[in-house]
Amino acid sequence: MTPEELKAACLALNGAEETFPFGPETSVFKVGGKMFAISALHGEPPLRVSLKCDPELAVRLRAEHPAITGGWHLNKRHWNTVVLDGSVPQRLVDEMIEDSYDLIVAQLPRRQQLALDWPGVRGAERE
Repeated sequence: MTPEELKAACLALNGAEETFPFGPETSVFKVGGKMFAISALHGEPPLRVSLKCDPELAVRLRAEHPAITGGWHLNKRHWNTVVLDGSVPQRLVDEMIEDSYDLIVAQLPRRQQLALDWPGVRGAERE
């Protein structure tokens, strides 16, 4: 995955924005003002991205993929850092980005979830 592809994958999610609260070298992707992905897109290779993750899944992913480790400078219980060196399947990386986004949106007020047209809020309405 290239830096451009990572940026596009993050920004393709409804309401996602790229910010630079830690300086111009670190892209922080947010939804509803909360972080769901962090990457130094133009840093030294290999490209890395930190993503929020369900704690149980985070541990399992780390055990299955050497390129996935506890979040660098983040709460390792809730964040993973993924080295995008090709060893983690692209589909899994895409799912991890979407899952990170979903974990954040699930914590937002219902009004914001509806404004984002988030599928999770529509599923909750049917229950």
